[in-house]
Order: sequence, then C-alpha cells, then structure tokens
Amino acid sequence: MMPRCSVQSSDVQLFQTITGLQQLAETHRFKAWLLDQFGVLHDGKQPYPGAISTLKKLANSGAKMVIISNSSRRSSTTLEKLSSLGFDPSLFVGAITSGELTHQSLQRRDDAWFAALGKSCIHMTWSARGAISLEGLGLQVVENVQDADFILAHGTEALGNPSGDAIPMKLEELENILEQCAAKHIPMVVANPDFVTVEARALRVMPGTLAAKYEELGGEVKWMGKPDKIIYKSAMALVGVDPVDSIAVGDSLHHDIKGANAAAIQSVLITGGIHATELGLGSFADVADLSSVQALASKYDAYPSYVLPAFTW
Repeated sequence: MMPRCSVQSSDVQLFQTITGLQQLAETHRFKAWLLDQFGVLHDGKQPYPGAISTLKKLANSGAKMVIISNSSRRSSTTLEKLSSLGFDPSLFVGAITSGELTHQSLQRRDDAWFAALGKSCIHMTWSARGAISLEGLGLQVVENVQDADFILAHGTEALGNPSGDAIPMKLEELENILEQCAAKHIPMVVANPDFVTVEARALRVMPGTLAAKYEELGGEVKWMGKPDKIIYKSAMALVGVDPVDSIAVGDSLHHDIKGANAAAIQSVLITGGIHATELGLGSFADVADLSSVQALASKYDAYPSYVLPAFTW
C-alpha cells in the first residue's frame, strides 16, 4: 500500500509517496502522460539515471507520452535536443513547448490580444545557449524602446538587434531596459515562464524572472506555457483524451503542479529537480522529508497527487 500524507489548504489535499512509476503505470489508469523535461528527464547536459529505460517501459505499458515544456524553443528543436541526449523521440506522441505556443500565436494572430500587438519588438534572447530565430513571424526587431510595440522575452542573456545578431548583456542591463519599456507602457510576451531551471545541478535564471520583474514595474505580461492550463489542454488534444485520463509529471510546484491543478489532472512531483535544495536533498534520488514537501506545497499553493524522488521505474 502506498503511504499517504495529508496536505492542508482551504480543503484537505492528499498526496501519496511512491518509489517508482511502475506503481502507476501498471494500474493503466492514465492514457496520457504529460512529461516535463528539465529536472525530470535530464539536467540540460545529460539524462538522469534510469530516465531513458523508464520512458521505454512506460511506452511498453501503453502510455501515450507528450513532452510539455516551458522551453523558449520550438517543439521540433526540443525533440532534437532529447534525441541528442540519447532519448528516442519516437516514444513520444509529440512535444508542446511554450516557445511553440508563442511562435504560433505571433504567426497566426487569431487571438484579439495578439492581433493588436504590433510588429516591432525589443527581443530578449540567448547568446551562449544559442539565439532564437524569429523567421516567418514578420517582426521587426528594434533596439530603441521608443520604436517598440512590445517586448518578446525568449532568454535572459542578450538583446537581439535588427541584423539578427544577439548582443550579450547582464541581467541587470536587461532589467534597466524593462524600466524604460514600463515607462512607455508596452506589453511583454514571455516565451518561457520559468523563473529558473536545472542545468547540471545548478539553477539558471530563465525569462520568467524578467517577466515577474516587469509586472513589478507595472507592465502587462502575456505568460505562455505552464502554469497556464492552455499547454495541458493542447497536450490532451494531441492525444485525444480527457483530464480524467491524464497525468502530468514535473519538478516545479509553481509551474508543473500548479498547472496540473488548474487543468484538473493528476500529477507527480519529482522532488530531485528544481526544489532539491529547498527540500534539503544533496544527491540524486534522495528521499524528501514528507513534512518538508507538505510545507513547500502549501507555500506554493500547488498540490501533487503523488511524490517521487526521481523519474525511475
């Protein structure tokens, strides 16, 4: 029998601790498995121990798996990245990233908010991690805030220029530009809502940090991706299932678990990812203290159905 821990919120919430995903997979309760990647499958540099074999076993159990990721990059790039790390892309029905949703929204403009956005943007992007192409979007990248209709935040390392190059900048320099944008009252689209991500056991600042800063300055932000339920609905539509037949696996309470709560689907929290330090975990697959998980879930007001140290079978 799986241990159960009570988590208090406005209503009583319960999560169960499990030792591996086999316990869930063999029940065949869930047709769709919506998987985060960073902090769950890999750390950006290499797969976590057992992750590749666990995916294969999940697929063999009949699970339909979709990557849902707060990545600034498009879905095809995400699957290519997974392949380069040793994962088999054919095991997934597909991938839906916040970057893909952003690209499609800017391209189609079939939403009233995006239709009114304008075409000139300040582009915050990556440099060392590789700048992100805006090809096919009909956008004009500008360097002068006074010429911009909106801010497009893909990264936290550089500022794009009209030639397509990326000029490396410190986070503080980008925040100074945000102050100018806030004074002009232009909106921001953030293509990656994460605040930080796991990268080789360290935490790297993500565009969500810039977006949160912009909101503090009084700016309007369009958050694309988790915890908004749109990415979960898109993934379920890809598989053709209802929320009751779906389960999400992620390492972030604020993004993965809170998003799953909003989408009314079950969820698994991997404690060895982004919250490892907060939970006092030093090594891979260390087991978190249940009272610490309970306190953290209450802090973020996000409640997992199950808790697991790592993405293992």
